[in-house]
Amino acid sequence: MSIATGDDRWLIGIDIDGTLVHDDGYLSPNVVEQVERVRSLGHEVIVATGRSASNAIPVIRDVGIQHGFSVCSNGAVTIEVDDTHERGFRTHEVISFDPSPVLGQLIEKLPKAHFAVEDLDGSYRFHRPFPDYALGDQNHETPLQELMNHPVSRVVVLSPEHDVDEFLGLISGIGLHSVSYAIGYTAWLDISPKGISKASALEKQRTELGIRADQVITIGDGRNDIQMFEWARAGGGLSFAMGQAPDDVKEYATAVTAAVEEDGVAQVLQGFEGILFTREG
Repeated sequence: MSIATGDDRWLIGIDIDGTLVHDDGYLSPNVVEQVERVRSLGHEVIVATGRSASNAIPVIRDVGIQHGFSVCSNGAVTIEVDDTHERGFRTHEVISFDPSPVLGQLIEKLPKAHFAVEDLDGSYRFHRPFPDYALGDQNHETPLQELMNHPVSRVVVLSPEHDVDEFLGLISGIGLHSVSYAIGYTAWLDISPKGISKASALEKQRTELGIRADQVITIGDGRNDIQMFEWARAGGGLSFAMGQAPDDVKEYATAVTAAVEEDGVAQVLQGFEGILFTREG
């Protein structure tokens, strides 16, 4: 078995929820096996998730990644995996912004919404309850006005009274030009610093690792994966949407793999040598 080095290495960026793991958090052994196999060939697998670092690290560990960097909080936070650290990782980079202007606009348009901010240490503050799984184990309730009192790495908006289409319409009407944002399946909005996304963080990693732009694969299922799909394709790489992804996400992918319940990630990675062969041809 030859180990890839130098210009032969590939970077594979993989989302967590709905991609590596099922909705209930289940991680298929077949997916773990294929991630480990591709990594053993000398290629870089980088988890790229909307989760905070503390919520992401258990899955990063379970998929067998014990060193290297992972992208969290939709690109605003990059961590270095470190088993010797009490949290299992060290913070490598945190990019922040002033949440006041955007929260002001959103509160006016969505007065019944639930708002939260991710602080620079990875903890959250919120003013109305979120689902138990959403904000990790380090979170506390605070008055709405206190969400605006210092820089944050993310603003999260949950609007239970709207369906996705209504929510998309409202958000596009606000025109959040000063920040980057991504919308999930439900009426859920993640707002990051301007120009920051999974793609921007993965590009930093690609550059630092010295991997060619056309030797990139990204795999995801959500609207917050669209920018990393575009990034991979723009450089000559490949992007795969999961089978259960919304149609407007699939449109940005090079190809569609199987759904998460059918181990779509494993199917892409099982075909990795085939991808290499077609590229060489």
